[in-house]
Amino acid sequence: MSSQFTIKNNKSTALFLGILAALFFASTFVLNRIMAVSGGSWQWTAALRFLWMLPVLLLIVAVRGNLGPLFHAIKSNLLQWLLWSTIGFGVFYATLTFGASFGPSWLVASTFEFTIIAGMFIGPLLEKKGHRKGISKASLLFSIIIFLGIVLMQISEARATSFKSMLLGTIPVLIGAIAYPLGNRKMMQIAGNKLDAFQRTLGMTLCSMPFWILLSIFGYMNNGLPTESQLLQTLMVALFSGVIATLLFFSATDIVRSDPKALAAVEATQAMEVIFTLLGEIILLHAALPNSYSCIGIGLVVIGMILHSRSN
Repeated sequence: MSSQFTIKNNKSTALFLGILAALFFASTFVLNRIMAVSGGSWQWTAALRFLWMLPVLLLIVAVRGNLGPLFHAIKSNLLQWLLWSTIGFGVFYATLTFGASFGPSWLVASTFEFTIIAGMFIGPLLEKKGHRKGISKASLLFSIIIFLGIVLMQISEARATSFKSMLLGTIPVLIGAIAYPLGNRKMMQIAGNKLDAFQRTLGMTLCSMPFWILLSIFGYMNNGLPTESQLLQTLMVALFSGVIATLLFFSATDIVRSDPKALAAVEATQAMEVIFTLLGEIILLHAALPNSYSCIGIGLVVIGMILHSRSN
């Protein structure tokens, strides 16, 4: 009886931590939109997050005594680390912050969930021919649900804005949604089982630095130095999303790692990002509620994400 209670209690704790992680992950979309609305340079918004994350991650990995193996892994395959870190972190986040300049944060957050569909197709392509697994019909169905939700929201948004703004707010986010799983999955292949998640995240942050430094130079040339508020807000994004949310989510998955169903339920909690982002924009930016079509679109995206997670 006590063991059953412990298992149930562990699942509840994991679900709570997963929902809390989604809340902190959502801060990325809301704060990026706040900086965009206040006129902050998207180049600085993107670059500063990773510039802030670097010393924090360095400290965490150093305290854990794992810097040596990481530096050895990077040195042994430097060009691959530089390439896929730039795609997985650089292209992903730069396009995400650029898109935040042209659309509400809830729309960016919802559109970015296209990454689930992208990851589903990228995964088999990265496998060797003899080891490739087919895509299940259920996964295709759930992906179609997500895609329909995204299309519905875009159509709804197009009625309230120009076609050019809609494209500028959508296409970069879709590119980022593809770059994120592509870069991360390639790095997981390259790193193998030799590095943990913290080491890999630090390594990718470190190897994407040339991209961020270059983007910072463009930001300075176009807009000068970042404002104090932008420095503070990007620090919050780095801590909330890059560190706290990641730690919470990893902790949640670790608690139930031996229970596939519970693990799927924890992964499904990330669907709450869209809801938290919407609430954050309404509370902090006094944004209007999305219309009925957008609400249906958000619902389809969330349902598709949950079904995807549970099927896997």
